[in-house]
Amino acid sequence: MKLFEATEKKDTRSGFGAGLAELGKENDQVVALCADLTGSLKMNAFADAHPDRFFQVGIAEANMIGVAAGLTIGGKIPFTGTFANFSTGRVYDQIRQSVAYSGKNVKICASHAGLTLGEDGATHQILEDIGLMKMLPHMVVINPCDYNQTKAATKAIADYNGPVYLRFGRPKVPVFTPADQTFEIGKAWKIKEGKDVTIIATGHLVWKAVEAEEILREKGIDAEIINIHTIKPLDEEAILTSVAKTGCVVTAEEHQMHGGLGDSVSQLLSRNTPTPQEYVAVNDSFGESGTPDQLMEKYGLNTESIVAAAERAMARKA
Repeated sequence: MKLFEATEKKDTRSGFGAGLAELGKENDQVVALCADLTGSLKMNAFADAHPDRFFQVGIAEANMIGVAAGLTIGGKIPFTGTFANFSTGRVYDQIRQSVAYSGKNVKICASHAGLTLGEDGATHQILEDIGLMKMLPHMVVINPCDYNQTKAATKAIADYNGPVYLRFGRPKVPVFTPADQTFEIGKAWKIKEGKDVTIIATGHLVWKAVEAEEILREKGIDAEIINIHTIKPLDEEAILTSVAKTGCVVTAEEHQMHGGLGDSVSQLLSRNTPTPQEYVAVNDSFGESGTPDQLMEKYGLNTESIVAAAERAMARKA
């Protein structure tokens, strides 16, 4: 029996676009800024409906962050949009100095993250962004798993007063979370109870974890699956409660092993209850050009890798 029947696939960037469009109707303090990628970020609907609240800054990402920070002083809630590589690595100094340091209410929204950017290659496939952003004081870091969750997260962060990094992607992935969900920042979603191994996943890897659970179940392994959509603040209670029961853990993410979700979980466990942990992540490597599926397989970010990691974690527990 499957946990979910995903009847359609949608890209998570479209979830962001839909959420932003609804926010435009509901909250006249929401403004949007884009660095010459309106179509790629699916910001067209907002731009068309609210031209007086949409600012096309061109290929000037650092300036976009500065303008957004300034807009908050007048009470606006700015959503910035560009590719994840340009949203973080290119403008880290501006984010640190103009947004995080003073806790400005800027929502940094980043598409085309990770390997699933695909054919554009290593220069665009940022795999370090979660680490960069979670290290900044005051910064919330969110990485939703499907269209519906991305849409809900986009709307939820408008109600949060402070800087947020919202990460999403280009490929179409299964839609399996509820359309009417309430997104709660910092609250994990336990997808399935289990007693043998905890699998903690984020972003595109959540669906792979769901697929892995089915394979593990056929092998007689009862896996607990947790969707960590908010990497900072981390739902520590959910993780510690689960690991106390299962005794071992796998973390799965489309990000570098160093500095991502796995690192956050490892730090938490080392401070509280040292536990065997296996990582499904990119191991100290840049990406390359290829289709998303090819890259996810080559770099071990797939269903089979999560299954193997769960078996390794259980062996270490034994």
